[in-house]
Amino acid sequence: MSTHLVIPDTHAHFQHHNRRAEWLGKLINDIKPDVVIHMGDSADMPSLSSYDRGTKGFQGRTYRADIDAHLDFSDRLWSTVRASKRKLPRRVILEGNHERRIKKAINLQPELDGAISTDDLEMERYYDTFVEYNGRSPGVITIDGINYAHFFISGVMGKAIGGTHAAFSILQKGHGSSTAGDLHLLSYDVQTGIGGRRIQGLIAGCYQDYDADWAGEANRLWWRGVVVKRNVENGNYDPEFISLDQIKKAYG
Repeated sequence: MSTHLVIPDTHAHFQHHNRRAEWLGKLINDIKPDVVIHMGDSADMPSLSSYDRGTKGFQGRTYRADIDAHLDFSDRLWSTVRASKRKLPRRVILEGNHERRIKKAINLQPELDGAISTDDLEMERYYDTFVEYNGRSPGVITIDGINYAHFFISGVMGKAIGGTHAAFSILQKGHGSSTAGDLHLLSYDVQTGIGGRRIQGLIAGCYQDYDADWAGEANRLWWRGVVVKRNVENGNYDPEFISLDQIKKAYG
């Protein structure tokens, strides 16, 4: 059996501090997980947003500032863990739709190829495995019987599974224990088959301590924190939900 620590979308942003990364590093040192899985959207990348380009709010954004915000978050997190001088956990990060903005920008403007790249994120410095998109869909990695993806898709069009009961839905579609990020909501569901096989679905929230200006009232719906999975074996685990407020109180 092993322990997984799930870090949902962190959205490092050049206009907001990254102190929460240091608090998280201290939590990792205390929990000593075997595997750390970052669910993606580590970098917010507002400079490559296609939604509000040309608006007043877009002014002042630069690609370099976005990359530096991500690197600062990653440095604060993993330098805190390395300071303990213990063996590092297995470290996995998924490519989120915000990191994928880099590839989309290159596809739309081929002249950017070579000027910008996902290599700028330097994922290999901080993580053992970087799970990239597979075409237009997030890549999936299976660890100890649990499928991890930034989000899971449904149907031939590859639309993200969401809705009010998203954790239930990913179990119904995938038929196996699965964990996703992306939605920023907390949703958890357990289903047990006739033969006693249990599968667990999780939408893990976000690890973001600021309100996103684009989200408006949706910010109130988000759950902010991390999830610890203990006694992980063959897709089963005992979950613990640790809020960002609790982490700040303990380590901030």
